[in-house]
Amino acid sequence: MSMVRNKRQAFLVLEDGSVYRGYAFAGSGEALGEVVFNTGMTGYQEVITDPSYKGQIVTMTYPLIGNYGINPEDMESGGIHLEGFIVKEYQPCPSNWRSRQSLKEFLESHGKLGIEGIDTRALTRRIRLEGAMRGIITTETQDVDVLLERVRAYPGLVGQDLIKLVTCMQPYQWKDGTPQPLSPQESFSRNASSAGKTGAHGLAKQLRVVVVDCGVKYNILRNL
Repeated sequence: MSMVRNKRQAFLVLEDGSVYRGYAFAGSGEALGEVVFNTGMTGYQEVITDPSYKGQIVTMTYPLIGNYGINPEDMESGGIHLEGFIVKEYQPCPSNWRSRQSLKEFLESHGKLGIEGIDTRALTRRIRLEGAMRGIITTETQDVDVLLERVRAYPGLVGQDLIKLVTCMQPYQWKDGTPQPLSPQESFSRNASSAGKTGAHGLAKQLRVVVVDCGVKYNILRNL
């Protein structure tokens, strides 16, 4: 009980008036977004760094999250794109040879709020039956009427230009499994005269792929 008393209370309020109570395990403040769920048993790092979750608050249906920490190899982008993260239970002591930091540390380093103790089964069932809804997670106030007013005033994702929020700021090259800036000497036209031409055995000497980054996941680039 003492551990619970030391946690900061958090609330999730949906636009239909549903209220869920839990505790913050990472960060503080509040976040507005479209509340959705993900059924993956693993891969929470890929989820929170996936650009397609921009503007959304993601609920993980698997009941224990955080047990293998965060590592540099499983990133799907350069940072976190979701607005908030909801889990049933957070594991604060990750154990994995690749882990470099905890999920809590990673979320807080990007200014994101993570909450636990929510009845994720009930929440997932509601979202599945009613569809994704606008919602707010907060540690700032317990006034449900105020929170509901904020949620209903939130315009949601319809009509938002999310691409400009997740695209790259400048061109880059994908090299050795990571994005790297183009050097001043680098050019898309370098060796263009030989690109696509066939050699003595009929094989292309060089193949170049250009990706229009509208929020591409790193795993797509890894497999090109």
